[in-house]
Amino acid sequence: MLDATHDPDARSWVDSAGLSGTPFPLQNLPFGVFDHPVGGGAPETTRVGVAIGDLLVDLAATASAGVLDALGPALRDACLAPRLNTLMALGPDAWSALRRHLHHLLREGDPLGDAHRPAVEAALRERASVRMAVPAHIGDYTDFYASLHHATNVGTMMRPDNPLLPNYKWVPIGYHGRASSVVVSGTGVVRPVGQTRPEGVAAPLWGPSRRIDYELELGLFVGIGNEMGRAIPIADADRHIFGVCLVNDWSARDMQQWEYQPLGPFLAKSFATTVSPWVVTREALAPFRVALASRTADDPAPLPYLAHPGIAARGAFDIELEVLLQTARMREVGDAPVRLSRSRTRDLYWAPAQLVTHHASNGCNLRPGDLLASGTVSGPERAQRGCLLELAWRGTEPVELPNGERRSFLEDGDEVVLTGWCACEGAASIGLGECRGRVLPAAGADA
Repeated sequence: MLDATHDPDARSWVDSAGLSGTPFPLQNLPFGVFDHPVGGGAPETTRVGVAIGDLLVDLAATASAGVLDALGPALRDACLAPRLNTLMALGPDAWSALRRHLHHLLREGDPLGDAHRPAVEAALRERASVRMAVPAHIGDYTDFYASLHHATNVGTMMRPDNPLLPNYKWVPIGYHGRASSVVVSGTGVVRPVGQTRPEGVAAPLWGPSRRIDYELELGLFVGIGNEMGRAIPIADADRHIFGVCLVNDWSARDMQQWEYQPLGPFLAKSFATTVSPWVVTREALAPFRVALASRTADDPAPLPYLAHPGIAARGAFDIELEVLLQTARMREVGDAPVRLSRSRTRDLYWAPAQLVTHHASNGCNLRPGDLLASGTVSGPERAQRGCLLELAWRGTEPVELPNGERRSFLEDGDEVVLTGWCACEGAASIGLGECRGRVLPAAGADA
């Protein structure tokens, strides 16, 4: 539902929140977690913050100053927690109450904001001066395969005459990932070492992967969970989504090709998954809800547990995603990153709510802070392919960069930057920020 927090004409007294091109205007207010030095030689701790323009609001500082007392002790204590899990567990009514309160505090000319402005100003930090952390304790991470275009492209490489397996249009395909190797944007990604078997070689080889790839994905953070043994009805699934982030699910394609049969991805995926530091709430995305991508006349209708009129009408988020690449040579001479592709989440075959419902349909208990990723987001055109496996077509069509370099897969020193934006008529544009990672050489003497 739209309310005053979505008013495109609302302005913040934080000047940078009104600058053209900022991803974090007053209408966004995403949540994140940053390292905060406690002094006295003690190790750093983490605090919850809310991005506004080039700054962030330290919610622990505002809570300690009494600015959040009107929200009640549960919300106040959630803002003092070191991660977002406590807030996520409170549910959508609490999230909405906090979002409205923050909007009042930061909106220009608002009586509540005027009354507490000195305390809020004291809690502002320069975003560029803090180090961000993974926003929540991620107990479990699941990666889906929700892009029909991506699945078709990859299937065509493997099975030209039968790209999609029979189950694809019936069931949201996914696999359980590795939560321990989820890292925040800016963390270096070490090239993994493992088994590969190049074509024409009888026995597998051991060594650094030669086919490192990125995957452009949308992440969903679970808010409230469900009890083990109890499913999440499709009509309620949206209420279980706290917000979204950008995800780069790094992949070692040569290791993946050798190991994935018969049980699917393993070491080719578990070495690193990068997430953007700011979680844009489901509520902030309300103006950018659109119809789910239409199905053809030959496509099966979703089974009843995955079907709901609201999903078809406004089940998708319309988020424009972009992949940028800066090679080591580009960095040395000061060249800016170049765009490799651009795609939209509205093209996904399965809606976020359907992913949540299907995940819990067998009674699996989702928990606050669990991360679900969409899988590579690709569109129907070549310029909309969300990974190098597709763009370079399994290495047979290398990507030509403006400086003369070519890429079939990533090389050491390559930095991949994912970005995301939402824009539509009648709403203020908002962004997801950046998800950035640089490939580092393989570690260890055996590498």
